[in-house]
Amino acid sequence: MAEKFFASNGFPCPTLRNPYDHYRRTINGDFDADIEQGSVGTTTTEEVIDILVKSYKSSGTFQEVKQLVSKICHQAFLTFMAIGGFSSFLEDMKTFGRERLNGHYGVGAYVIGNTFSSIPYLLLISILPGAIAYYLVGLQRGVEHFAYFALVLFVCMILVESLMMIVASIVPDYLMGIITGAGIQGVMMLTGGFFRLPNDLPKPFWRCPMYYVAFNKYANQGFYKNEFEGLTFSNNRVGGPPTLTSDEILINNWQVETGYSKWVDLAILLGMVVIYSLMFLVIIKTVEKVKLIMKVS
Repeated sequence: MAEKFFASNGFPCPTLRNPYDHYRRTINGDFDADIEQGSVGTTTTEEVIDILVKSYKSSGTFQEVKQLVSKICHQAFLTFMAIGGFSSFLEDMKTFGRERLNGHYGVGAYVIGNTFSSIPYLLLISILPGAIAYYLVGLQRGVEHFAYFALVLFVCMILVESLMMIVASIVPDYLMGIITGAGIQGVMMLTGGFFRLPNDLPKPFWRCPMYYVAFNKYANQGFYKNEFEGLTFSNNRVGGPPTLTSDEILINNWQVETGYSKWVDLAILLGMVVIYSLMFLVIIKTVEKVKLIMKVS
């Protein structure tokens, strides 16, 4: 791929030369003296880099990558910015503590009420910005594809809110809570398979268990399947088949697990919502019992 890219822009690799050395000489300013002497032409390094960058930006590969990055970054931005509501979570916990002491409602009622009261707002946040970003970047136009995109975004928002409620119940300090929540979110984003492909993650900790614990893994893979499944692409590689299937792109380029459908990824995300809510419920009850024991002792 690199050899064809350089050759199509006027910088073919000479015969019997190491391609890596040729690429390095072409784009590395340290070899300008060799360029001036005529080893690879009279074009300066700055001009070569400018030609290659402009060629890449005008290619179809760049447009496909740009669309996918825009889609993933939109999801990551919305979920990460949910941390900004941490201060309101702390106030909710203080209000719940007072109401709980007065015997107005129990822990279960609070968890259920808090979850359902936020659903309309999270749904609105997911659909409106999602519709703007989805159709602007030229993703698949089908209603089912957009509905799946909005659903995954919506479930991710609920997941992040549940996660921040767990943090608020454990870390009552505002600043420490923000730092803790941002750290957890950052780790999940880094190990979700987007910034580093799954096979490139170190195995002892980041690949297992963090890669499988991060909800971003299932959101990203669901997005990939939603966009690529059912499509075929022209193959520009010499000696290869004329077209590439979506499964080949998903497996070879993005290392997506294609053994199950995108709806399974969505179901896993919904299951994580239930698990996070149960964790929140258990933590609140545990904190109550610990405080009661401390008062008695």
